[in-house]
Amino acid sequence: MISMMLMKQESYEKNSLKQKINRIFNHFIDERQIILENATVLLKPNLLSASLPEKRITTDPAVVESIAEAVLDRGGHPIIADSPGLDRFSSVAEKTGMNTIAQKLHIPVVELTNPTPIPVSRQARFHRIELSQTALDADFIINIPKLKTHAQMLFTLGVKNLFGTVVGQQKASWHYNVGLNRDIFAELHLDIYEALSPTLTIIDGIWGMDGHGPGNGNPHFFGLLAASDDAINLDITICRMLHVKLKDFPLYRAAQKRDLILDESCIFFNCEEPDSFDFQHVNMPNLDSLHLLPPFLDVISKRYLVSRPVHKPEKCIRCRKCEEICAAQAVTLDSYGKLNFDYNKCIRCFCCQEVCPNNAIEFRKGLVLKLLDLIKSRC
Repeated sequence: MISMMLMKQESYEKNSLKQKINRIFNHFIDERQIILENATVLLKPNLLSASLPEKRITTDPAVVESIAEAVLDRGGHPIIADSPGLDRFSSVAEKTGMNTIAQKLHIPVVELTNPTPIPVSRQARFHRIELSQTALDADFIINIPKLKTHAQMLFTLGVKNLFGTVVGQQKASWHYNVGLNRDIFAELHLDIYEALSPTLTIIDGIWGMDGHGPGNGNPHFFGLLAASDDAINLDITICRMLHVKLKDFPLYRAAQKRDLILDESCIFFNCEEPDSFDFQHVNMPNLDSLHLLPPFLDVISKRYLVSRPVHKPEKCIRCRKCEEICAAQAVTLDSYGKLNFDYNKCIRCFCCQEVCPNNAIEFRKGLVLKLLDLIKSRC
């Protein structure tokens, strides 16, 4: 039996939010006699990019502040930390509001650096993973993801948020090495989650994102604050609440292989029941198959059949972030300001679209996928 807290929260108003966070801490920290006094507590928000909180790309600073205060009230030493994939950390910390919190509460906000090999479990898919030493040195980790859709992995929630402890450009390397297979990529996320074993996951789902997340979707109001010490089953519970078929969620398939999924009867909901939330009109990304033909016909499949990135020049600001992030070296910006994609090299990891600050890259469906959509619509 595991415990979850699902709470309705209408806004980021400080007093009501602080009450909810304290209730979460009372249940998961105080009642379980977890001693935070003099402990280093790493707070891991989603700091994907240098984006204003109103864009709903990153964890809201009000949530991070309330959690940091709850740690301080218990004598702990909170550290706000993440490793953005591309933007300079100083810019990310400033624009997302993390610097303001750090200065107000006199706590550090740091970039996760110094990649270090980690011990992994027997059932781990990967036996050589490097994560930030700062995350490994923390006495406790409180994981603070944003509720967002994800064009490659369907959602970015508690488990995937810890992929941010992979340092800098190593993320792009992992995308390149395993990102073409969503199930294997989900297993990597599980390996990282099990290695770090966060003490608590608190999901900022008050405002989140739907559509083509995690960076270029649409702000969406969910009114949800969710917490558990089991991020795997918390993520899957939110998937159920959003009426998504579980088999479509790569994390579910990977966790099912490891027998990590609990029956709903084994979950104790401390506050609201999942049925008390009515999530309607959530725009989910369509995860098409990345392989429609046998591997020896990949050249044809990648060029004509599966989704492929396309440049929207009218929105492009020529920042070259897509070119820098592409581990496959499939993106180049020519002297005329046009993005060129080598579809034979492209692995459809969605990194270019994810880091684009102006939504100047979209993924368009190939011929077969369009035909399948047409058949579905007429059935």
